[in-house]
Amino acid sequence: MLSAAANERLTRVGAGTPCGELMRRYWIPFAAATQLDENPVRKVRLLGEDLVLYRNTKGGLGLIGERCLHRLVDMQFGIPDECGLRCPYHGWLYDETGACVDRPMESAKGEFKAKTKAYPVQELGGMVFAYMGPLPAPALPRWDLFVWPNAVRQIAFNVIPCNWLQCQENTGDPTHSVWTHGHLFKYALQREGKYEERAASIDHTLHGRTKWGIGIKELYANPTEHGFEKGIVFSKELGAEEDLRRRHSTVIFPFYTQTGKAGAPRSEYQIRVPIDDTNTLHICYQCYAAPQGVEAPKQDGVPWYEPPTHDAKGRPILDYVLAQDALVWVAQGPITDRSKEILGRTDLPIVLLRRQLAEQIDLVEQGGDPMNFFRESPGDMIHGSGVVPSNQKPVLQNYRRMYHKGFASDDGDRYGPAIDLVKELHRRIEEADIARSAAE
Repeated sequence: MLSAAANERLTRVGAGTPCGELMRRYWIPFAAATQLDENPVRKVRLLGEDLVLYRNTKGGLGLIGERCLHRLVDMQFGIPDECGLRCPYHGWLYDETGACVDRPMESAKGEFKAKTKAYPVQELGGMVFAYMGPLPAPALPRWDLFVWPNAVRQIAFNVIPCNWLQCQENTGDPTHSVWTHGHLFKYALQREGKYEERAASIDHTLHGRTKWGIGIKELYANPTEHGFEKGIVFSKELGAEEDLRRRHSTVIFPFYTQTGKAGAPRSEYQIRVPIDDTNTLHICYQCYAAPQGVEAPKQDGVPWYEPPTHDAKGRPILDYVLAQDALVWVAQGPITDRSKEILGRTDLPIVLLRRQLAEQIDLVEQGGDPMNFFRESPGDMIHGSGVVPSNQKPVLQNYRRMYHKGFASDDGDRYGPAIDLVKELHRRIEEADIARSAAE
């Protein structure tokens, strides 16, 4: 449990709050570049601030305050110009620094010095990032899934109506899969009359996840250079099928989780971006890599989508993994009161996650640079969770390399616009695996 005061420090993200000031030291992903193909001007909310993202007519990006300084018109209705965004009311023009560089019909005499709020933005791997902290801005880190070659990508966005930390703590909880993605999954399919249709195969994810609750000896959590690793130690003596140390997804501080290693047929960043104190922009950045000797289908851009979490009647959708997670995050309330919780032995990684977050908040308050803040570029590619060895034999029963055989239905990926390309990639990977096995 945490004290009420400690809970406030870790959850509140507005300007001037301890966690909010920490968050403002990072490049924050918040949009897909392809979203601006549909409309070059988008209203956004980040860390409790209302802003407008735009792409000018020369392709440059800007992120400025939501209202024109003149008559306070909402700039989400603005008109892109060669060097900025014009207010639709009287044409005042704002560049990427927030400076008003043109005021049609006003006197040219004297310099107009007023500026609206503005933040630096950059694009990488089809994502748009903002930096909202003290200048100069740090280097934008090139985490591996954003830049991995020979891969198919797509990006899922959901607004989750709860505090960001409830979403991020999910990654510090390896054992939740037993019930949330095992027993709850089975229950949901049975209620819908789809259990035999969907989960007859032993390869279905719910069967493996249910077994993870048997024979748990202990959990482990260890800090790493970029966050921490954690997992479960199983004991055959306690009922597990074998003695096993099973690693869970990797935490990349402050709000990334990586499932799968770079180079895998399916890996993902789950990114928990605070919109404000009680809403989170949840991003699934999905990367499907082709191994050596296999060519991935080509993409013109990285598409985006919004996987549904509720049906037409407002009932929770519970037949895929991310929607199951979203249910339990929101079910904890807008901001869960951690002073009332009762932790158990399986919460060891959550304790580390909270301690690491508190330590980095303290560091920023003392004037230091937090973890994963890079004043200079750390290189062309940073590995937060490692890389699949080129000679590693495939784990054939892994359902996330078998989307072409119907297993895409178990993930939110099934709703993505690139799913047919992913299925084709997985088919090519399977053919290459079969050919390699025959040659051995």
